[in-house]
Amino acid sequence: MNKKPIIGITMGDAAGIGPEIIVKALAKAEVYDLCQPLVIGDLAILERAIRITGVPLTIHSIEHISNASFERGSVGCFDLGLLPADLPFGQISAAAGNAAYHYLAKGVELAQEGAIDAICTAPLNKEALHKGGHVFPGHTEILAHLTNTVDYSMMLATPNLKVIHLTTHVGLIKAIEMINPERTYTVIKLAHDTLTAAGYDHPSIAVCGINPHAGENGLFGNGEEEEKLVPAIERARAEHINVSGPFPADTLFYRAARGDFDMVVACYHDQGHAPVKVLGIEAGVNITVGLKGGVIRTSVDHGTAFDIAGQNIADDRSMIAAIRYAAELAPRHPVE
Repeated sequence: MNKKPIIGITMGDAAGIGPEIIVKALAKAEVYDLCQPLVIGDLAILERAIRITGVPLTIHSIEHISNASFERGSVGCFDLGLLPADLPFGQISAAAGNAAYHYLAKGVELAQEGAIDAICTAPLNKEALHKGGHVFPGHTEILAHLTNTVDYSMMLATPNLKVIHLTTHVGLIKAIEMINPERTYTVIKLAHDTLTAAGYDHPSIAVCGINPHAGENGLFGNGEEEEKLVPAIERARAEHINVSGPFPADTLFYRAARGDFDMVVACYHDQGHAPVKVLGIEAGVNITVGLKGGVIRTSVDHGTAFDIAGQNIADDRSMIAAIRYAAELAPRHPVE
């Protein structure tokens, strides 16, 4: 018998909906059926979120995992005390951006110590992050930096579609420049290893083309598929990885969603994100794959939603889905 994994939930940008969706999710019994949750953030901000949402929840400060009770209705918080309780909603704040970085850094520290089994992140705001002195494109790159990881990727997951990316937060021209056979092979291997670890038997992976119609035998583009993708696909196949392509992206996602493939390799950000979000943003989860030390991170697949922050209308379904994936990917420990 295994005990439920401990999931550390980082608060994200406190000017957005992160605190609200966290307390809404943690007031639900289903979360406690999955894991033992705790929060890494600011106690005062979470208490404000409880008042706004009216959920039956109390938050208490903890200094060690042993102080957390993991009982529904009472949640432990590693209180970093970085923000004022009256932080304005919906405004870019350097203080909130800096705090979001430090919540994540604390989560990584706890994961590396083995105190928690996975990290689940509420959204941050990139502009606020930069104003706070942390110039990273987003969560994924911060995690790579904090764990000294070079080979990593962003994976998006829904019940019917899983997508992993060759490139993410760069312009389209730069993204195409960055794709090469080594990067393509690395991501195919990450996809294979991630699915295998999750219990898939000989998972099937499909690679998107870069150009319309995957280049149509040189009709579109300048041979990018043959130069940047095909050598990696052939290399992976030689290692008995079940990968195919490149396929035209406009039909591949439909095929994957109906069950033809277990994972799609997308070449750039919007190629992979748009189909996932069309299928339902409330069910989407963002997963960072390949972090050193076995650090597991999942996240909601939406932003800070500054326009609705503090109004008690934020939807917590993506947060619950992210917690569920964190619990599924976390290592299992036997009950002593």
